[in-house]
Amino acid sequence: MTDCMTAVMAMLGPAQNRFADPAAWDRLHADLGIQLPSDYRILIDAYAPIQLNSHLYLYHPATERWNLGEEIRTSIQAWSEVPWDKLDLDADEDPRQLFGLDELSFGTPNGLWPIASTDRGETVFLIGATSAPRLLVSYHDTWAEHRISFAEWLYRYLIGEDMTGPNSAAFYPGPVQMQHLPMSANEHPQPWYGPDRGM
Repeated sequence: MTDCMTAVMAMLGPAQNRFADPAAWDRLHADLGIQLPSDYRILIDAYAPIQLNSHLYLYHPATERWNLGEEIRTSIQAWSEVPWDKLDLDADEDPRQLFGLDELSFGTPNGLWPIASTDRGETVFLIGATSAPRLLVSYHDTWAEHRISFAEWLYRYLIGEDMTGPNSAAFYPGPVQMQHLPMSANEHPQPWYGPDRGM
């Protein structure tokens, strides 16, 4: 079985840990009232804030710009304003029916927590108080569930599997393209590529 954490880091290259700060995670966890998974924290510390393969955005809790805590709070507010009970959703569009959720809430202990997003309108959610890793991904009117760790989700996303719904793969052959997100209005980071991965 693939060690997904090792495989992802092999695709992205050596950890940079530009903004790694345990105190920032402590503050974020205290603010949110939940603990984000350790594999997610390791990957965020290693590479974020970053854009992967021109689509996937990962934020960091220790930066002023592209701040993970701010992004989570803003996304929770936006998703919480959707009138889910008033929408005329088909059974295959309603995540409550699809995945056996008692309610659809965001930023609550048992609710959904947005932890990553893409410029294609996809949002990756962690389901709060679960004993095993569980991710939901929203993509327009569709939802996908993955009972896997974030590291495995990211690995499978990068190798071109449909990780945000049917026919959703965003696969680019060759090395993974990466681009730091600018830390100031005057900064214009250039993309670079990870190691060759034989794809």
